[in-house]
Amino acid sequence: MGASVSFAIRNFNLESQAELEISKMKPSLAPRHPSTKSLLREQMSCHPEIKEEIARKDDKLLSLLKDVYVDSKDPVSSLQVKDGGTRQEPKEFRLAKGRDFNMMSIKNIPKGKISIVEALTLLNNHKLYPETWTAEKIAEEYYLEQKDVKSLLKYFVTFEVRIFPPEDKKAIPSK
Repeated sequence: MGASVSFAIRNFNLESQAELEISKMKPSLAPRHPSTKSLLREQMSCHPEIKEEIARKDDKLLSLLKDVYVDSKDPVSSLQVKDGGTRQEPKEFRLAKGRDFNMMSIKNIPKGKISIVEALTLLNNHKLYPETWTAEKIAEEYYLEQKDVKSLLKYFVTFEVRIFPPEDKKAIPSK
């Protein structure tokens, strides 16, 4: 009973609704580029059969279109695909090195990563004591890959501020 009522409500005045939809203004074509307008006019004037070909309906194609039956199914949701895959292992974390520069805000760092403070510290240590702080020792200490540490030491340096006294003026001795 409920299905027949909902069917009747859904299909009420269906023909007039369809007619209204069909009689609505069709969307206009996108504006053509000014350079192509003259070319299109020229081609249409030279070949009037093109305009007829555009407006003509092909009965063979229409009959083939009537035989088309579309059957669709919902695609598999991405959540189901993700669940079926391999499960990710939890990341390993390490404690941050050092206790200065407000390191209390950083609880733990994933292995293979370093914080900005640690990067500056290891770059400075390597700069001051290159024999002690080699790429191998840094990689072992901070759980990094050796090729990454070598690239870090090669392409990044810490700033060093030096103040040179002017050569033309004599330095004033402090009292």
